[in-house]
Amino acid sequence: MAVGKAELPLVEDPGATASRQRDIVELSVGYGLILLVIWMPSPWQRPLYLAAAIFIFAASWKSFDDWADIGLRTENLLQSIWIVVAAIAAAAIAVMVAEKLQTLRPWRGPFELIQRFWGYAIWAFAQQFLLQDFFLSRFRRLFKSKVLAVVLATGVFALAHLPNPILTVATVVWGFAACWLFLHYHNLIPLAIAHAVLGICIAITFLGNVTHNMRVGLGYLAYRPRHGHIRRSIPSALPQP
Repeated sequence: MAVGKAELPLVEDPGATASRQRDIVELSVGYGLILLVIWMPSPWQRPLYLAAAIFIFAASWKSFDDWADIGLRTENLLQSIWIVVAAIAAAAIAVMVAEKLQTLRPWRGPFELIQRFWGYAIWAFAQQFLLQDFFLSRFRRLFKSKVLAVVLATGVFALAHLPNPILTVATVVWGFAACWLFLHYHNLIPLAIAHAVLGICIAITFLGNVTHNMRVGLGYLAYRPRHGHIRRSIPSALPQP
């Protein structure tokens, strides 16, 4: 009579367990700090912003392998540059429509564009880093399903833009697309540039009283137009109450 081999119980790698726990803690603390920054009034916003930035930088640095790993690479750059071209084309169409609807912000030349939006361009890069390298990468390690990881990363990205309806819808669409494109090309550069182009496009094609000057969270709710007239949208690098 043949004797079957005894089945050994599966033992999870302690290192893998610790890594999962660390990812969960980093996601929870990092996102919690971000929400506090968004929903706290002005006196508390800046210290919380600093705490969030330090925590996310430390957590990212601890898991840093190389620049290519976080998507700062020239590889696949030419293949993915179409993302920037598509963003510019979409922005050009939106500008033409806004001009017809008379909602386009008036300009006094290209220097004003640089003066107004260089800070937002840096902030767009930071947001793209958060979405891809902080949230998406950890969700990918926690879950086997790429779809679930993309949905969760998109979800936390969009929820951070509540209650601004325009930015929330825009971040659902862009967040989902950007996550899939990052998984395909693993290049952060074209995504960050496209994010800046699309964000600036929203800022100049919608009136300030519609987007509440690109604010989110408590800043969106507390927004009041100055001098009783309609303000044009100028995005800021920090959430403003």
